[in-house]
Amino acid sequence: MPITSWAESDRPREKLLNKGVNVLSDAELIAILLGSGSRNESAVELAKRILLGAENSFHKLARFTPAEFTRFQGVGEAKAVTLVAAMEIARRRSERQSDAAVLVRSSEDAYELMYSQLSDLNHEEFWVIFLHQSNKVIARKKISQGGIAGTVTDVRIILKEALLVSAPAMILAHNHPSGNLEPSQADINITRKIKEAAEMLDMRVLDHVIIGNQKYYSFADEGQI
Repeated sequence: MPITSWAESDRPREKLLNKGVNVLSDAELIAILLGSGSRNESAVELAKRILLGAENSFHKLARFTPAEFTRFQGVGEAKAVTLVAAMEIARRRSERQSDAAVLVRSSEDAYELMYSQLSDLNHEEFWVIFLHQSNKVIARKKISQGGIAGTVTDVRIILKEALLVSAPAMILAHNHPSGNLEPSQADINITRKIKEAAEMLDMRVLDHVIIGNQKYYSFADEGQI
């Protein structure tokens, strides 16, 4: 039965207008983004199938590409782009909120600051958090981006960026899309290389945080830095 045949109080759009957004289910929210279903199912039924494909996890749904959305019958390019854009808006909102935590006093603070930026990616990215002497955040900068297996990081770029913002300290951060948090030998080597180079310029590398599967690994906490 198409949504237009439903009682007005049960239609997602009307429900939102009359009762507020908080009463809508996850599927109903996605159905509003979809706008319509297909010949064989309503937008809500299509939304439920999409959610099921992501194991009912918004965290996993946020990692879907437009091509992955269009694999669902009833989802064309326009609907796929709308869904990806909505997920990106949610991620950026979370990122802006995390920036309010301007002091990084622990590995957990660093994780919270970088989680929204790195947690939903299907590829690796390497970032640096530049800090004042007081551990107040000066800036965050993406240094490199790679594939699923890794990314190449240039020490010179990191030091150049640190000098540009006059940062006496920094925290390194990157993600493991696989969810395996164990640092690779390459991770260990680049951490040591950056730390030694920074010390030559009177800068400190306080930590290197690896993010994946909603958890993190801290070089500092594990005594590796």
